[in-house]
Amino acid sequence: MLSAEKNRTLTQVGAGTPMGELLRRYWHPVAAASDLDASPIKPVRIMGEDLVVYRDLSGTLGLIGRHCKHRAADLAYGYVEQCGLRCHYHGWTYDDKGSCIAQPFEQQFDPQERLKKRIRTTAYPVQEKAGLLWAYLGPQPAPLLPDWETFSWKNGFVQIVFAEVPCNWLQAQENSIDPVHFEWMHDNWKLRLEGRTGPYAPRHLKLGFDEFDYGFVYKRVREGADENDPLWTVGRVCLWPNGFFLGEHFEWRVPVDDENMLSVTWSFIRVPKEAEPYEQKRIPAWTSPIRDPATGRWITSHVVNQDIVAWVGQGTIADRTKENLGASDRGVSMLRKQLFKDIDAIADGKDPKGLIRDPARNVRVELPNIGRKIYTEGMTLAQYREHPFWKKLLNDFRWHYGQPEDVRRDFRRAMGLE
Repeated sequence: MLSAEKNRTLTQVGAGTPMGELLRRYWHPVAAASDLDASPIKPVRIMGEDLVVYRDLSGTLGLIGRHCKHRAADLAYGYVEQCGLRCHYHGWTYDDKGSCIAQPFEQQFDPQERLKKRIRTTAYPVQEKAGLLWAYLGPQPAPLLPDWETFSWKNGFVQIVFAEVPCNWLQAQENSIDPVHFEWMHDNWKLRLEGRTGPYAPRHLKLGFDEFDYGFVYKRVREGADENDPLWTVGRVCLWPNGFFLGEHFEWRVPVDDENMLSVTWSFIRVPKEAEPYEQKRIPAWTSPIRDPATGRWITSHVVNQDIVAWVGQGTIADRTKENLGASDRGVSMLRKQLFKDIDAIADGKDPKGLIRDPARNVRVELPNIGRKIYTEGMTLAQYREHPFWKKLLNDFRWHYGQPEDVRRDFRRAMGLE
């Protein structure tokens, strides 16, 4: 249980709030690079700030304030030039550093460009990596954008999935260090949703939680297994500060504002050995529906959709003054304590947990991974079809509902299923 004041501290993400200032020390995925294929400008909202990300005609990426500093026109309807983004209203143009570089009419009457020189808009660093566009909203010098080992794996089909979720980011991230929910929500509830009454899934017998440089690892032993199981010897990663890593995919819970978040999934599936070598030309991205338009109810058929039902069911911002934590929630308590510790650290002028500043350390950074051998060495299609986990992914993208037909078709071709 938390006090109302501490709950506000952990959930408010605007500029100047303790959590907002903490989260601004990290890089966050805000869009997919392929989002800019159809249109080079995309509006984004992160931690209460309305911005646009764009790629100009020279290929330079920019992330700037959404509204023109002239008369607040919406730059999401602007157009890119060789350098920068031009407002459609009166032609004012901004570069990726936020400088106003053109004021067509005013420049006729202000040859010294006094007005232009003093106009600046909000601008943040943005980088492309692994098919995602990453934003950094914090103070300089910025840390390095992590080069996770998974991003360099070969012979894989990658896709990026977004879901717009109407709740605070923290109740989603607390899910990332809650192993017992797999037993009940993803195993037993799924069984009941399918109209069956049993048998229920193996029970959790033992939990463990370890801290490491880039977050926490949770470990578990379930009925029918022992401490030699990789789920105990290696475990799963609660990636700091707002990520989750399951070996073949990442999930990030990106705060949009206090009451909304963007769920971002980056998924890797290695193609069968018969299809190697395989080089993916373009990483597709799509948005997963979370409500059934016919009934208005939350979609419950897929893993992350089931998670979303739990997150939004706690309310827009969970009231942690009314909760009753138990033994299974030790990881949640550890997560909260580390967040408060990091808030204190940045107040003292120190770095919070998990930042990488040394380029020598930022080369294919490994995370605990129970499936690395499969992802790096591969399997035949026959082995895929016999595998208890991977055979399910051949038939359906089990993480999110609503995979578009064109993405499904490209996946099947890559996997040699067509």
